[in-house]
Amino acid sequence: MLIARHKERKLLKSALEADESQFIAVFGRRRVGKTYLVRETYEGNFTFQHTGYANTGTKGQLFAFAASLKEYGLEDFESPANWLEAFELLKDLIRSSGGRRKVVFIDELSWMDSGRSDLMPALEGFWNGWASARKDIVLIVCGSATSWMLSKVVHNKGGLYNRLTAQINLMPFTLAECAEYATSRGIVMNHHQLLECYMVMGGIPYYWSFLRRELSLSQNIDQAFFAKDAPLKDEFRYLFRSLFKRPEGYVAIIKALGTKKAGMGRAELLEATGMTNSGGFTSRLVELEQCGFIRRYREYGKERKNAVYQLIDNFVLFHYKFLQKRPSDEHYWSNQENTPTRNAWTGIAFERVCLQHISEMKKALGISGVLTDVSSWSCASDPETGVNGSQIDLLIDRRDQVINVCEMKYSTQEYSITKKVDTDVRHKVNDFRTVTGTKSAIHVTFVTPYGLARNAYAGNVQSEITADDFFA
Repeated sequence: MLIARHKERKLLKSALEADESQFIAVFGRRRVGKTYLVRETYEGNFTFQHTGYANTGTKGQLFAFAASLKEYGLEDFESPANWLEAFELLKDLIRSSGGRRKVVFIDELSWMDSGRSDLMPALEGFWNGWASARKDIVLIVCGSATSWMLSKVVHNKGGLYNRLTAQINLMPFTLAECAEYATSRGIVMNHHQLLECYMVMGGIPYYWSFLRRELSLSQNIDQAFFAKDAPLKDEFRYLFRSLFKRPEGYVAIIKALGTKKAGMGRAELLEATGMTNSGGFTSRLVELEQCGFIRRYREYGKERKNAVYQLIDNFVLFHYKFLQKRPSDEHYWSNQENTPTRNAWTGIAFERVCLQHISEMKKALGISGVLTDVSSWSCASDPETGVNGSQIDLLIDRRDQVINVCEMKYSTQEYSITKKVDTDVRHKVNDFRTVTGTKSAIHVTFVTPYGLARNAYAGNVQSEITADDFFA
């Protein structure tokens, strides 16, 4: 059963109704559901479908391609010696097929590009010289090797330049979509349990598929990550290898960002990783952002070129905090309840979930239709001006002359604002007004799982957002 993906499904289905041939690229991080999306949308009705083999040379790839041609009905042909011949055979198969639209799905295209193969010239020739001239072809190429897909297909500077008719960068599920997915599998969890599961796994459907309905959430985390034969125990090791052909640079960036809660600027990242300031470094940042591992944002009042990069992927954060040292306790997560380590993680992980659901937060504030700019802000202390020194992780600057200063606080019950927290927030607001000179109204907004406890300080808050709002 295909959950959510409404926009992506509509795009794929509209390709069947188009008057021209369509060339669509689908890409995204490992395990996000790219192949499942295409197969379920078209219900397996392909003129031709093939999946490349991992770690296989050109000879093996061509043999597998020929086997797929036979499976889909092509008869009496000699095995292709190269990709140019292979795509000529694909043309023969398409010519002999019936149906108004011919859907061709090539999955894990990057794996087929082994060694010095002529795959890309053959693909270019197939599309530019033949398929695009017809009216009935729907060509879909898919791959988890994001850097390859972006450089060789999406941003191709050669024969495929600007030839795509559509592209789908498939992103992880939102919390609401994960809730729908859990329900479809008969897994019963309340919103707080879903939230905590999302803090661990993010919105990757494959990870959620390991949840068992008869286990508690803590037991499920143990069996998925910490048990002797845990299916996701080594996921991090394979994650970046599957996405990037030379993953070392990407992992170095991720590792550096994992040490800084608020993120790093470009210069700081270059120093931390020892990399050179080049186009290759820029490409790595763009690809990590497009996969949803990091987010790029700016500080309020600064130019966009001075962007800050922050690690935002839930699973990667969880890995660095709990899996990197490989605990031997198979019930590690169950035994971490209320420990300082876990409590420190929950605060950071909850913030990341909030940052992944800005649209839902805006909806809860009733400003979905208002133009906004999302940023952070910080300043150093300055005794001469009375500035205390502050860090604001999330500002929503609205066109209607209001700025929401968002405080994201994790709690397992209604959050009670203490005198210290109230003082800290007032200092932040005063520092922000003093340093920026803003004339906008400032609304203090608390984002918490269960809302605020009614006490003497709750009245200083202009708006609240709860975890329930993320599921709306």
